Amino acid sequence: MSTESISASTGVELVIGGMTCASCANRIERKLNRMDGVTATVNYATEKAWVRAPAGTAPADLVATVEAAGYTAWVPESTPSPAEPPDPTRALRDRLLVAIALGAPVIALAMVEPLQFRYWQWISLALAAPVVVWAAWPFHRAAWSNLRHGEATMDTLISMGVLSAFGWSLYALLLGSAGEPGMTHPFELTIAPSTGSANIYLEVAAGVTAFILAGRWFEARSKRRAGAALRALLELGAAEVRVLSADGTENRVPIERLHVGDRFVVRPGERIATDGVVDEGSSAVDASMLTGESVPVEVGPGDAVVGATVNAGGRLVVTATRVGADTQLSRMAQLVERAQNGKAAVQRLADRISGVFVPVVIALAVATLGFWLGSGAGADAAFTAAVAVLIIACPCALGLATPTALLVGTGRGAQLGILIKGPEVLESTRRVDTVVLDKTGTVTTGTMSLLAVHPAAGVAEDDVLRLAGAVEDASEHPVGRAVARAAGRRAGRLPAVGGFAALQGMGVRGTVEGHDVLVGRPALLESSGITLPDELADAARTAVEAGRTAVVAAWDGAARAVLVVADEVKPTSAEAIAALRGLGLRPVLLTGDNRAAAAAVAAAVGIDADAVHAEVLPADKLDAVKRLQDDGRVVAMIGDGVNDAAALAQADLGLAMGTGTDVAIEAADLTLVRGDLLAAADAIRLSRRTLATIKGNLFWAFGYNVAALPLAAAGLLNPMLAGAAMALSSVFVVANSLRLRGFGSAFPTRAPSTDPATRGHGGAGAK
Repeated sequence: MSTESISASTGVELVIGGMTCASCANRIERKLNRMDGVTATVNYATEKAWVRAPAGTAPADLVATVEAAGYTAWVPESTPSPAEPPDPTRALRDRLLVAIALGAPVIALAMVEPLQFRYWQWISLALAAPVVVWAAWPFHRAAWSNLRHGEATMDTLISMGVLSAFGWSLYALLLGSAGEPGMTHPFELTIAPSTGSANIYLEVAAGVTAFILAGRWFEARSKRRAGAALRALLELGAAEVRVLSADGTENRVPIERLHVGDRFVVRPGERIATDGVVDEGSSAVDASMLTGESVPVEVGPGDAVVGATVNAGGRLVVTATRVGADTQLSRMAQLVERAQNGKAAVQRLADRISGVFVPVVIALAVATLGFWLGSGAGADAAFTAAVAVLIIACPCALGLATPTALLVGTGRGAQLGILIKGPEVLESTRRVDTVVLDKTGTVTTGTMSLLAVHPAAGVAEDDVLRLAGAVEDASEHPVGRAVARAAGRRAGRLPAVGGFAALQGMGVRGTVEGHDVLVGRPALLESSGITLPDELADAARTAVEAGRTAVVAAWDGAARAVLVVADEVKPTSAEAIAALRGLGLRPVLLTGDNRAAAAAVAAAVGIDADAVHAEVLPADKLDAVKRLQDDGRVVAMIGDGVNDAAALAQADLGLAMGTGTDVAIEAADLTLVRGDLLAAADAIRLSRRTLATIKGNLFWAFGYNVAALPLAAAGLLNPMLAGAAMALSSVFVVANSLRLRGFGSAFPTRAPSTDPATRGHGGAGAK
């Protein structure tokens, strides 16, 4: 067990053992929350508690509190383990098989009168006893443990129902007339008031045990399937790494021994062990499992790489920058698990109801027993109705309604590159009516690109790109890099440049293939005595009016072409904006760029002109979101930069592009790992679908109990059928949640740019 104290900013996670129903989770939560300064959330589906406590609180104190409540608890390892957890379904399966093998003959004998031979009731007793004592032992043990602590849970209802049915049968067999040779009784689906003690309920004791064990087994299996996405996420990580020593030798060591600053080797086909920066080599990296992008990303020296992605090309030497729990993979897993540990408002209401439900049901069962006895219906009819009330009332489905849907929904989101921070986010997506979009890096690529070339009369475009690109290839300016990349794609290997000089604020010059080449602002040509022809001057003016950058190329004393450079709109942005409109959202563009550039981008993607806010300073983005909220709008904000963090936190729903800064991602409610705006529409669709599933689950669980309890109290429900219906309600809720595993993107995967030169470079445009 960890002995370290808790950080107030991070809290601690506890693994809880011994929970059998939602009431157990409520009880542990109440015990923890009674501690000074402690705020705890206990999740029945994940069997974990997330606890925030005053700084310096020892985890051992939290564990002791849980153990004092009759359960077990421990602090998991800080680094998530990809190992398969122990299978909790095996013990349930063994007990279920015994209950079915011994209980089936008991049920058959009770239901089919021709099978009731001379001493059938005693054979039924011999078969039912192991079912009631051994197969149902988990219910009895939990009920006794809860009773010792003055609590009542769903297991209390089950144990009372099974033991009551068995106890009445023993009484009827040993002291009543049910033990007489040749005794028979027909099986009825309804209660007919009767007198005497000839009826036995061994089939109820055995059948209810089998049905509830079956429900618990299916529930446990479904919970494991629901958490498969998270386990698959953790299993992406590498187990070993080739660390490069100072003398150049490679040593294969476990991933746990890798430290920040270590250099390691990644061979073709291997997974990158951890987050880092490429030192040597170039390759294509397949990041599809983390980002959803189907096309490998080209990386080279200086480019960042993410752990768990696959090296699809050459040998790489990488310096580790993050290890263990700090890697992007681990942070994704933590986000997913934290989301699963939260509770939506609708589930908090269900928890309050289930917390008082068990005592109320016990009281109702006693009242039912008294009513039937007082009405003269007979002890067996009264007893049957009371047992049916106890068994039908178990609201396990209430406890599973939210956590199972969250477990599946957030896990599926992680597979699609959508990270949901918590259940309250799901409720926000339903109310949002306006989506504010940052421009650079969100709607646009964030990288300058060459959009057009306007050559002068008689000048070949290939010559312009070859000569201008050769000079700009030696430049580090974002505009120059855009020209050089485009030239490299067209011409392949660029010619050598001699006498290169960067003219600060103006452009560059150099000698290429014997030509004295100038590339830069129009003012650079004017200072060199070169005049722009009218057609080139018009092209430059048009580009500037559209919010783009005009670069002029000249050689041998004459202007030859105008090259137009801009931050390019992402190919999926227009479709994404249309999809967001289809979800009932009004898109608003927010940017620090000039009005002409903002208007051009808005027109290209389908945003209304009156919904463009340009020349907004970083500090003013928060105010822009507040103004929309003051106008009655419920605002979602999508951004990726440090200057977006405050606006993301202020918005009713914040969505951060996964390609953005850590500050933006931390401030957001949803993270879009693959950095594609289409993922925003998928994220909102998934969140709304998950919330709808939660509400459907709760409606079914509440409706089931509201409808079934009066039937049981009225004597219209056989206890064995009540047990089957109760078990099936939990199975239904879990199965309904599992439908979220089939959620898919509404859009086919869009391939990102395969241009190696566009990878690993930050954007140059204004935010």
